[in-house]
Amino acid sequence: MESATFFSRSKYMRAGSFIDWLLYAFAVYVVPALITLATVATLFWAPRQFQSAGAVTLALHIVPDKRASLGPAEALATLKSLQQAPTTRRYSTRLAESPFWFLFDVPPVNPGHPTVVEFPSRHAQTLACWNAATLAPLGQADRHGTSGKLSPVKAGFELPVNAAAEPAQVLCRGTFSGPAYLNVLAWDGAALSDSALDFHENAALIAGGLLTLAIFVFVTALINRELTYVIFAAWLIGNLRLCSNAMGWDMEWIGRVIPPDYMPLLRQYTFAVYYLLTGALFNQLFRRELKVVGYRWLLRTVLYAGLLNLAAAAVLPYAKFIPVMWTFSSIGMAVLVFLLARLVWMTGSRTVLWYVASMVVVLFSIFSEVLGAAFGIKLLFGGVNPVVAALSSSMMAAFAIAEQMRAERERRRRMQTELRNTYDVTPIGLFTLDENGHFVRANPALRAMLDLRKAEYKVRLWKDYFEPGAWGSLQALAQKGSEGELELGGSAEWGTAERRYSLKATRSNGWIEGSLQDVTERAKAIERLHFLVDHDPLTASLNRRGVERAIAAQSEEHTPWALAYIDLDRFKLVNDLFGHRAGDEVLKQVAARARSLFRPEYAVGRIGGDEFICVMSNTSIDDAIEQCRELVTLLSAAPYQVGNCAFQVKASIGLVECSHGVRVQDALSNADGACREAKGVAHGHLVTYRKGAAAFEERAKELMLVETLGQNRLPGGLFLVMQPIMSLAAPTASLDFEVLLRWRAPDGAILPAGKVIVAAEESGNIAAIDRWVLTTVLEWIERNRHALPKTRFVCVNLSGGSLNDEQFMEDIFALFARYRPIIRYLCLEITESVALHDLENTQRFIARVHDMGGKIALDDFGAGYTSFKYLKDLSADALKIDGEFIRTMCEHPADTAIVEAIVALARNLGMRSIAEWVEDANTLRALKEIGVDYVQGFVVARPQECEAILTAGSAASFISDPATQCFVDSLSEPAPNLEEVYEMRARADLH
Repeated sequence: MESATFFSRSKYMRAGSFIDWLLYAFAVYVVPALITLATVATLFWAPRQFQSAGAVTLALHIVPDKRASLGPAEALATLKSLQQAPTTRRYSTRLAESPFWFLFDVPPVNPGHPTVVEFPSRHAQTLACWNAATLAPLGQADRHGTSGKLSPVKAGFELPVNAAAEPAQVLCRGTFSGPAYLNVLAWDGAALSDSALDFHENAALIAGGLLTLAIFVFVTALINRELTYVIFAAWLIGNLRLCSNAMGWDMEWIGRVIPPDYMPLLRQYTFAVYYLLTGALFNQLFRRELKVVGYRWLLRTVLYAGLLNLAAAAVLPYAKFIPVMWTFSSIGMAVLVFLLARLVWMTGSRTVLWYVASMVVVLFSIFSEVLGAAFGIKLLFGGVNPVVAALSSSMMAAFAIAEQMRAERERRRRMQTELRNTYDVTPIGLFTLDENGHFVRANPALRAMLDLRKAEYKVRLWKDYFEPGAWGSLQALAQKGSEGELELGGSAEWGTAERRYSLKATRSNGWIEGSLQDVTERAKAIERLHFLVDHDPLTASLNRRGVERAIAAQSEEHTPWALAYIDLDRFKLVNDLFGHRAGDEVLKQVAARARSLFRPEYAVGRIGGDEFICVMSNTSIDDAIEQCRELVTLLSAAPYQVGNCAFQVKASIGLVECSHGVRVQDALSNADGACREAKGVAHGHLVTYRKGAAAFEERAKELMLVETLGQNRLPGGLFLVMQPIMSLAAPTASLDFEVLLRWRAPDGAILPAGKVIVAAEESGNIAAIDRWVLTTVLEWIERNRHALPKTRFVCVNLSGGSLNDEQFMEDIFALFARYRPIIRYLCLEITESVALHDLENTQRFIARVHDMGGKIALDDFGAGYTSFKYLKDLSADALKIDGEFIRTMCEHPADTAIVEAIVALARNLGMRSIAEWVEDANTLRALKEIGVDYVQGFVVARPQECEAILTAGSAASFISDPATQCFVDSLSEPAPNLEEVYEMRARADLH
């Protein structure tokens, strides 16, 4: 039963669809075809409603009255004298506005019916007629009115004449304006009436047709917002006015008569505006095609000529405007014909073909009267009906517009198809939302991105898929337009909370159009980059920049805080022995241990290879000390397991108590100084600087010196002191010494040489310090050498940074050349590590110093990793034994053995030995027994002012300890000096 019901319903639906199709086909195809056939049949076979038999064109005798001085009698006499001359049936006034007299005979047209004479010229302004036999007036007429027998008809005037009862010869006087033709027609009265009705019927036909078409096009333009159709509607009105001018009914508009006084100016503007409208319409219709065919400049020239034509219409009288209009129209027609030919040849579009047909009809039909008046070739166009020409040209132009609309619609359809395909295949999510946030459209990329099913996406809300507040953020973004961009997160409910999306949106037609991109990976990369700006990628702790920012932020707070500087002891061995991977793993574990001990709010960072910083915020110094002690134990007690290896690494910590407003660099420098001190102590591995500690003041002076040196200038307050070096062979016979650098701070405090050197090295200005010291010493020796009879050498330290500075080397050797006579006093001290850093460079330097007469001493010998293999390649004059061995040699036999070995080595290599840091008489005796040549230290003298050296008799003169003095007195043999070294070497070479 149900199957039968379904079958009946399907059958009914199929029957209904077939009937709908039949009705549609009948309305679309059958009815228009029948109307077309009926119209064509009517045009060809049906008789016209106002059919007339036609008129007789009369022969004329014409006399121009250029001075307007003739009366009817004089004119008739003149014309009578010309009656033997040939007559004319059509006479051109050639734009003359002076009167014309003409004489014609009126024959009976239809016996028994009245004859009517028509003066058809639409350019006639005045007309007066007389009976040629009696010169009795027959009537007068102008465009304002008529009198007598003359009356208006069609575009001109009519005069009824009964050829049987009245004179058959008529004399007339007329004036004309514009390109007028003078002719006279004889009609049967009834036929003229039919012709007048036909005239007005044609006027109504073309006016109604073109006006209806123009209104339709104008409304279409407004609805579609297409300005090209507005131009076409205006062009149609211009076409109507030109056709009306050609047929003679342009003196009225929509059933209203235009005042005659305005007609010449109206015709001028009509011609000029129509010229511009034709060029503008052509330019708009074929703007794309003209880019292909070129010659746009030629069309632009025509349009500029149209502007000149419009200006001429405003300033010239009608008679003078016409030739100007002919000139511009001829040029414009030639250019348009040329461009149309190229368009047909190169594009062949149907729009072009329709427009070509329209322009052909317009140019060669509507302008026929104008061209005929200008060039006298009326016969070429005489058979063309202006009404048919105007209607056909307008319809063809309408076809061109319709074809253009079809092409535009097709182009838009293709673009929409391409856009739809792009919408579907683009990898970026595209969407449309209504005012409530429901999805209206969503492309496949968005549906895949949000796991949004196609069947349900129109009922889903935007806020369902994103973080709270996403709908409000989207609305705010859409208000800004397409320039804004927003990043938002996913929804925890849908499991996309970790996803990040980049959103763009704008409002359109009450909806929100937008695009969405999944930028999770990009967001993570940017977040990683932001993290790396302030963090160390290896340990995930803060880097130097992050530490400095944390210190700067903390220094703005008014709470107590401290700064811990952590340095791993001998960490370099891990890298050297087990590789950097093992070292990196140790650093990670160190950072992890530090973070596990410190509070979470502490900023922990790594600022160097094995150097860490902790900003201990809101912490008292005592609490910080306790935590740092725990950290020393935590870092040093348990070994670091890396693979199958375990490393024992200890740490030293410098802790400083900081105050509000402390500078970042000052805080770091103070903590660094405390850490260096912690590394130097034998136990504890922790050094703390509290507020007001002397170390702060001392470090402040060092920093002030560093800043001064960093400005590439020497600070004020530098001066030299001299510490005597005593010969153990002849203490009272020598006065040798070492020059030491000091700096007097503005407050009068003295900073020792070591700190000045460190500051100079930190600032990168150590070479300038060494240059100043050498220059000052050489100047002082030259100035006072007459007071130094017992001086054989003056030791001056040379830093490693200066020794590796090529410019510095050139400068000091130039200085040595200037002071060459006293260079023999100079003994340059270089440390063992610096000497071995670049052995070849050091050998060249020593050789140049020896060549100029100077001496070389290896300073702090034994403090570094001494290699005896390289020592033999360094032709030094003396070895200065490191003071660490000297200071403890009486307490540790091993130190005594080392010193004894160094002394023996120096003697065997032909060098003198100098012991530093000698502080008591027992050490002095031990050194004498070992065979040391020279001693230097507090047991002899502290550093002295330069004036004290000049007044001393010998180095022994400064001894103040009685025991030491007694021992020195027991030494009586004269001591050789360093110059004997060369004699010893010479003797060795001879052997």
